Amino acid sequence: MPLMLASTSRYRRELLERLRLPFHIARPEVDESPLPGEAVPAMAARLARAKAEAIAAQHPGTWIIGSDQAAELDGAPLGKPGHREAALTQLGAMSGRRVRFHTAVCMVRDGRVLEAADVTTVRFRALAPAEIERYVDAEQPFDCAGSFKSEGLGIALFDAIESSDPTALVGLPLIAVARMLREAGFDLP
Repeated sequence: MPLMLASTSRYRRELLERLRLPFHIARPEVDESPLPGEAVPAMAARLARAKAEAIAAQHPGTWIIGSDQAAELDGAPLGKPGHREAALTQLGAMSGRRVRFHTAVCMVRDGRVLEAADVTTVRFRALAPAEIERYVDAEQPFDCAGSFKSEGLGIALFDAIESSDPTALVGLPLIAVARMLREAGFDLP
């Protein structure tokens, strides 16, 4: 059965490769701006589905996986920082706080839709400005929601991670994806 990942994120690609199924990659052209008054979990779910549907329209008969992640601090979304100063600001704001990461995934094929969501809470330890600068300069997490890479040196920024799926924080909740793939008829252990 054909499978496609509607994402050019190397993190999502590497995660999906763990399931050892052949798949292709496509770049969804989706406006990722939040809608006025939209809650962060709803935004992640909407964008995951929009990405999958954008590619599904071009590839009938193919299962398309779309995913989106949004960080939430005090009810407001935190996006990808894009550059050093924004990463320093984000990490400074999260120092000593709990941040929720909403990761949504949607699989679409010929009108059939499977969806799942994960919430991961990250407890940041109190971070000194010099620690934040050392981390940002070492790992340059400018393409990561929340300005860190938990699979790398970013793990040193935390007191704890509370999650039912550790891969969700990296960008694709593989426990849910594996369940959805089995439901769609793919052979997995």
